[in-house]
Amino acid sequence: MSLRSLTIPAALAIVLLACDSRELQDRGTLTDDTGRTISLPASPTRIVSLAPGHTELLFAIGAGDRVVGRTRWCDYPPAVDEIPSVGDGLNPNVESILAQNPDLVVFYASPSNEPAIERLVQLGIATVSMLTDDLEDFVRAADLLGEITGQTATSDSLIDWLQHEVAGFEATDTAVSVPDVLMVAWDNPPIVIGSTSFLSQIVKLAGARNAFSDVDRPSLTVSIETIVERNPDVVLISSDSGIPDWTERPEWRVVPAIRDRSFVLVTGTEFSRPSFRAPQAIRRMRAALEEWRRR
Repeated sequence: MSLRSLTIPAALAIVLLACDSRELQDRGTLTDDTGRTISLPASPTRIVSLAPGHTELLFAIGAGDRVVGRTRWCDYPPAVDEIPSVGDGLNPNVESILAQNPDLVVFYASPSNEPAIERLVQLGIATVSMLTDDLEDFVRAADLLGEITGQTATSDSLIDWLQHEVAGFEATDTAVSVPDVLMVAWDNPPIVIGSTSFLSQIVKLAGARNAFSDVDRPSLTVSIETIVERNPDVVLISSDSGIPDWTERPEWRVVPAIRDRSFVLVTGTEFSRPSFRAPQAIRRMRAALEEWRRR
């Protein structure tokens, strides 16, 4: 399912929160992002979610009360604090997962999770693996989890609302110059955000351009010299801890935007992963860029 412009009101999502209880076997064969067939006799009632985005999504579509295990990194909505943590989401501890007696385990699609998946399948526990690197991935994941949990009415209405909102941002003409934005994921060695990252999408929808938008990858390792050649207008800092210390180091101050303290700071987990909070993230990013332009 691609991002498309539809006009179902967001309020419909609230009305439909518990309207759909169709059984899985009535919906045909479902496959996850690894190509595995999902085999469940009925909608699951005990779910372990091994990615923060998946956990947030399950709550959004009305299946949060079925989540019995989550990772230490799952932090939204606040209700997840009451759910037992099973540790990490990549190469997870299978014993910790089994302790929650799940009938479905939701993974982020990664080769590092294959051993755990194989063991769970051998034990007769259903698994599903999904990518959620960008909004297109997220829409597909929301559609799939809606089918699996029997919450299709809720997931469909929320998807339609999200796509309508995103289409509105895509149609907006900012009528101002488009700044090149540098996003640094790690400082040593320098790792920057590429075009297939969710954060790159947010920047674009907010009226700016990723300085590495020509790189068809979520992230890449580069030299500081390469960053200087790109000469970004602004450096985006997505952090709850303020401007990081590495921006003060001499090797980084050769980048003009860093030397001139041309920073845009945003905080909040809505910038860290695709979710139904994406429109909020885009609005906040747009406001932050507008403030930067006024300096």
